[in-house]
Amino acid sequence: MLPAMSDDLAERLLAASELHGDFVLSSGKRSPVYFDKFRFLTDPPLLKELARAVAALLPEGITHLAAPEGAATLLVAAVALQIHLPLAVVRKEAKPYGTMSQVEGHAPPGAQVGLIEDVSTTGTQVLRAARALEAAGCQIGIVVLAIDRGGGARLREAGYWVKAVVDVDAGDGDGPAGDEGGTSWR
Repeated sequence: MLPAMSDDLAERLLAASELHGDFVLSSGKRSPVYFDKFRFLTDPPLLKELARAVAALLPEGITHLAAPEGAATLLVAAVALQIHLPLAVVRKEAKPYGTMSQVEGHAPPGAQVGLIEDVSTTGTQVLRAARALEAAGCQIGIVVLAIDRGGGARLREAGYWVKAVVDVDAGDGDGPAGDEGGTSWR
């Protein structure tokens, strides 16, 4: 699709987002390292370059994009603008009003979906989104993580094809099992 990303992009993503201190992750675990995705998702030139790198990891045949609700919607929208594919946002749960749908946007039955996430430590949110899309009749063609700090392994165990722009081992025991398409660090 598009040219592959450079090691320089991986370095800049990590330099922009890697924080050190005492952090509680969404999993409830404590970590001395935190990747603040908003530091690269809200920087227009960095977001644009990351979107190109994510798009380059998508295989032929992907017809739609999706992301779990939250910050990843910034990234999936940027990718959609790069490659002109429709997208959907997957809510954690269906809202009790409006469309009452868990999957919002464009995700028709039979769609081959590229599911995109910003940072994944446990894979829980992505796994929940993948299952909601499958329940809606979509097929998950690939899961692409901007930064995989361990969640990719759980997604692979669940049977999904996973690639990451950057695989990191944050030194907290939550690092990935190996490089799956991006650049490994640490």
